[in-house]
Amino acid sequence: MMLVLASNSPRRKQLLALGGWTFTVLPIQIDENPRDGEAPREYVLRLAEAKAQAAASKTPPGKWIVAADTTVADQAIRAGQALQPVMLGKPVDAADAWQMLHRLRGRTHQVFTSLVVLRADDGAFLADCCVTDVTMRNYSDAEIEAYVESGDPFDKAGAYAIQHLEFKPVQELRGCYANVMGLPLCLLARMFNQLGISSTGRAQFACLHTPQEHCSITPEMV
Repeated sequence: MMLVLASNSPRRKQLLALGGWTFTVLPIQIDENPRDGEAPREYVLRLAEAKAQAAASKTPPGKWIVAADTTVADQAIRAGQALQPVMLGKPVDAADAWQMLHRLRGRTHQVFTSLVVLRADDGAFLADCCVTDVTMRNYSDAEIEAYVESGDPFDKAGAYAIQHLEFKPVQELRGCYANVMGLPLCLLARMFNQLGISSTGRAQFACLHTPQEHCSITPEMV
């Protein structure tokens, strides 16, 4: 089955290739501004569906479209009360990246990634969302400066890559590792199974065999 990945993200292309699927890439540009009061889960689901629908208008019948969207949600506490989560998208400049990394340092936040799989023939689709709790280590200001100067944060939600071998920003995670990279393979494989799309035997576990930290999702996911 030929898939169409509605994204130009290098991480998503890498992860989809790890799963053994054959696909082409169709970059999609949409308005990614959140709506007033929009919760992180609803936000990423809305954007992933919008990407899939936009790709469908450019995709011939007989193909399935895979679209995804990721955001970092940081929930502050004030006077003992949890405030509305603040969504951290891609930083607009070096100062913005520095502020995001400083904000997340030594604290736990959540990463939301939504997936939409849409059939180009008739627009039928399945949507789901994966959430991972991520605890950042207490890195120094100097480490933030060096990482920002490397240029790596600028195309990433929350201004960091969990897989960065030098910065290594994450101390602990609870949930799917690949989700933080932008494409939870185990969830995608389960969605494919629900839709009757064939998957390779290694698909849902491919990300566990990279040199990175192991995901805590169990084989029962699929």
